[in-house]
Amino acid sequence: MTATSTRARLDLFPTLRGYRAGWLRADVVGGLSAGAVVVPQAMAYATIADLPVSFGLYTCMVPLVVYALLGGSRTLSMSTTSTIATLSASTLLAAGVAADAADPARAVATLTLLVGALLLLTRVLRLGSLVENISQATLVGIKAGVGATVAAGQLPKLLGLPTDPDATGFFHVLGSALGSLDQVVPATVALSVGSIAVLLLLGRVAPRVPAPLVVVAGGIALVAFAGIADRGVEVIEPIPPGLPLPVLPDVSLVGSMLAGASAIAIMAFLETVAVGRGVRRPDEPQIGPDQELLANGVAAVVGAFFRAMPPAGGFSQTAVSLRAGARTQAAGLVTATLAVLVALFLAPVLDDLPQATLGAMVVVATVSLIKVGDFVVLWRISRVEFAVAVVTTGIGLVAGLLPAVGVGVGLTLLLVLRELDRPRVVPLVRTPAGGWAPVERGSTEGDDSEEEAAVTREIAREAALESGVEPGVLVLHLDAGLYTANTRPTVERVLALARAAEPAPHAVVLESGAQRSVTSTVLDGLADLDRQLAGIGCTLLLARVPAETADRAMASPWFAALSADGRLRPTVDTAVAAAQARPATTRSAGRPGG
Repeated sequence: MTATSTRARLDLFPTLRGYRAGWLRADVVGGLSAGAVVVPQAMAYATIADLPVSFGLYTCMVPLVVYALLGGSRTLSMSTTSTIATLSASTLLAAGVAADAADPARAVATLTLLVGALLLLTRVLRLGSLVENISQATLVGIKAGVGATVAAGQLPKLLGLPTDPDATGFFHVLGSALGSLDQVVPATVALSVGSIAVLLLLGRVAPRVPAPLVVVAGGIALVAFAGIADRGVEVIEPIPPGLPLPVLPDVSLVGSMLAGASAIAIMAFLETVAVGRGVRRPDEPQIGPDQELLANGVAAVVGAFFRAMPPAGGFSQTAVSLRAGARTQAAGLVTATLAVLVALFLAPVLDDLPQATLGAMVVVATVSLIKVGDFVVLWRISRVEFAVAVVTTGIGLVAGLLPAVGVGVGLTLLLVLRELDRPRVVPLVRTPAGGWAPVERGSTEGDDSEEEAAVTREIAREAALESGVEPGVLVLHLDAGLYTANTRPTVERVLALARAAEPAPHAVVLESGAQRSVTSTVLDGLADLDRQLAGIGCTLLLARVPAETADRAMASPWFAALSADGRLRPTVDTAVAAAQARPATTRSAGRPGG
């Protein structure tokens, strides 16, 4: 075996490199502790998607093994999350998969496979950094919508009410539950209240104790020994004993699931990366988005054929594993082994698990997603981001979570483009050492108000006074390169500065060192700037254009003519000298007051 093939084999378990025998006990304890949380929790999350609890159990098997094989986080525990389960429910419903379908396995396999394929496509196209630009405000809104919607959806289980299959969305589900309060089952309510109290109490006073396992064991014991099922407490559907049988996806559902799968892929990636980075120790490698896309994508693709729901990194079980001292993904392999043992030997025992117990676990987990403090912080920092969070939450509650994700992502991209589209043009002044520096006062951004116009005139006036350049030459600097969206705002800003300058300039030198690439739109915009400046008696000169950019721009007749006219200069000083040597032209009436 060659050194190269050995290295490739070792790369399959990146977190196990340099494994120490002394870590084994901590990893075993951490894996068992995480399993005590993730197995019952994943089963509960399956009910959010209106799936049999066995799908949640199966999600704790293959995805964990694949992530241990490829993932970059040493302690992240991968199964499913409340957000992913909720989006899965919306996607399955939109695709026409009924909640009471006899065998939803092929539909779930299709959805999980689609999610994995989209994650891998994002990895191939290296779009991970783009997805990470989704704002925190959007995530706050989505999670709040998830928390409220899922909590409302658990009310029938918590109260022992019949589920209304026609009630979808937060307000419809809440209204349906409130309208059926005369059918409440007291024993179910008592079990629900007790389970929620135990989960909250243990989470606060004994965080190392696996509270979900405690309430699951308690619920099963009450059914088996206290006979609460005879008092109207509903139990889960029987879990098929044994390992998940392979299943093939239903390709006819791909079109109807594509939009939902895209939303799930985005949230799965963001949650996985956030958890991985949040639990990374200072001495551990950085969490790379490309590696997480690969690990999460392959976990979904392989898991799809073994009845797994779309997987993602979960914070609660990861935190338990970390507190127990887990060091590597060996803990994840232990958790997967525990899930296999549960499926092989404990399935008949789990058949006595009350639905109210699962509902309580879901409510405690999802209500914590509604963080009022996050909204307060957004209000104090940025009213725009606060509005994005509120709008995203509102859409999630009214129209559903899939539209909320779509609108939230759209608003994020809109805000990013709005920020990138701002012109980054500032005047340059001479420094005592003889170089050039941008004017660091005032603002060159904003609207066309009188106040903004006054700021523009003051910047231009001070630049002319301080620059040491012969009056009549305005020297400007591009803080960032031009591209399709910000070319027009930049052209307008340059014209505004030229018109506002006192005394009136007869030349504008545009320092363009930041222009590392060029497009036809940028060249057309600069040509238009040249024409408009000429219309008010100004000559445009470009300085410090990178050689590679200039070579490509020579394909433009306008740029070639600019160069031939001596208006393309290697430095700001030579451009200023060339501008001073040019005779001043008559200022046109295009200048206000001129």
